[in-house]
Amino acid sequence: MDREALNQLKKQLWEVADELRANTGLKASAYSTPVLGLIFLKFADAKYAQYEDEINQEFEALKGGRREKKIEEIAIEKCGFYLPEHSRYTYLLNLSEEENIASKIKEAMEGIEQYSPEFVDVLPKDSYHDLSTEDNNKILNRLLRNFNDIPVDTEHDIFGEVYEYFLGEFALAEGQGGGEFYTPRSVVRYMVEVLQPSEGKILDPACGSGGMFVQVANYAQAHKKKNGGTPLNLRAYGVERTGETVKLAKMNLFLNNIRGEITEANSYYADPYNSVGNFDYVLANPPFNVDNVELDLVKDQERFNKYGVPQTKGKKSKVPNANYLWINQFATALNENGRASLVMANSASDAGHSEKEIRKALIEDGIVSQMVALPSNMFSTVTLPATLWFFDRNKPNKDEILFIDARNIFTQVDRALRKFSDEQIKNLAIINRLYEGDSDSFFALIKEYEEARDNAETEADEKYFQKQIDWLLERFPDGKYQDVIGLCKVATLQGEDGIIEQDYSLNPGRYVGVVIEDDGMTAEQFKEKLFGLNEEFKQLNEEAKELEKQIEENLDSLVIEYE
Repeated sequence: MDREALNQLKKQLWEVADELRANTGLKASAYSTPVLGLIFLKFADAKYAQYEDEINQEFEALKGGRREKKIEEIAIEKCGFYLPEHSRYTYLLNLSEEENIASKIKEAMEGIEQYSPEFVDVLPKDSYHDLSTEDNNKILNRLLRNFNDIPVDTEHDIFGEVYEYFLGEFALAEGQGGGEFYTPRSVVRYMVEVLQPSEGKILDPACGSGGMFVQVANYAQAHKKKNGGTPLNLRAYGVERTGETVKLAKMNLFLNNIRGEITEANSYYADPYNSVGNFDYVLANPPFNVDNVELDLVKDQERFNKYGVPQTKGKKSKVPNANYLWINQFATALNENGRASLVMANSASDAGHSEKEIRKALIEDGIVSQMVALPSNMFSTVTLPATLWFFDRNKPNKDEILFIDARNIFTQVDRALRKFSDEQIKNLAIINRLYEGDSDSFFALIKEYEEARDNAETEADEKYFQKQIDWLLERFPDGKYQDVIGLCKVATLQGEDGIIEQDYSLNPGRYVGVVIEDDGMTAEQFKEKLFGLNEEFKQLNEEAKELEKQIEENLDSLVIEYE
């Protein structure tokens, strides 16, 4: 499903859902829960349907034998959950308006709880009776029918995107700022491609509805196919401060068969998983530039003290900016081989005062592995420019940092929004592979593009994949990393133009430089061309004067003729 079709679907679904407000007078906070609950049931049914034949076949094959299993046991093994018949979306969809649909929805959610007890008190099973409207059945029936249009696409987190779109619209309907919930899928995919998560525990201390975990699961699924069917052994741990969003994250993990926990807490003040040195991966898009965190509640926490707590001399009761609290959280949560990536406001890369001292300590500790400047307009409702920070506790070259300036690498979605294409994600991620000495992955990517080009059905596709090949080979012709002006640079701590010389800045633009287009001319040729253009300009000026004189004479003759 392409972006335009998905955006149209989200708008269509929202228009239907918003009828609840028009017909019931409910606030967004009241009608968001039943709407999102129905969307969950739709995705649960779609997910289960993918495994249903396989589940039924094994059930029939084992029936009556000594290895016989209950169908719910087989379903949980293969799909991660079991849906009894009355919990299927198709069952609810076929109910008549004479039925008590609110009660049937509650029974459907109770059916899920019966076989997945971790979902008790997560699903909004009592919300549908709270609508208290004479047209309750009619509205619910219409919602069920319209949400049935949501396509099933396991390669994309459509579930998460629809959730996040609705969350933003609900917030706007209440007069609040929306759009803080969702990190663009292409940005998360790039973060995951660089991190390459394999075994272990992954933390997202600002997890929202769990979209980061879904992209990790997608990566794991792709890795499983390449690895002969062996799944990655990853466990997710999320922290989210809003209770309703915690429930959404649990639903998202449930649907994507991701093992893990989601805890309701404020990550500034609480550390529910005792994170220090405890995680293999940390991945998140935390809120930018929060300025009201209580200093007394964070200054003595171990996770914020290794590199220093940001402080302002004049305001001793508040942390001046929480960006470096998040950066501290990521750095200290990693174990001895841990890796991390976070999205952060550009301003943090050059922040001064106490933030600079923290950044200096991080750099000298050798944990910062890579910095990537993102294009503008990648986030649907946030206009602040952003940078990706990458940490690697076990990087071999402690005094080096890879800088990538990706500000000019993007695909325009519409007038106001940009994204990374699949190929742009691969091309950017391969820079990191080359820096790590992995030429095999580079040539495997070239081969992948060559096969796509040779199998292309249109000339446009053929040219497109050839363009990707040319882009890579022009910059890395030997399949080995090298600095490319305007794209990437490995900077060291010492030396001219080194990180210390740049006052410990982590802004990629300071190191990567700007491409000056080469016109292919020598200095003598340029001089000759400049003189030629000057002579041409003089000649055009003379011709203009002659033309002006001729026009003036013609106008004078016309005036005399009519006098």
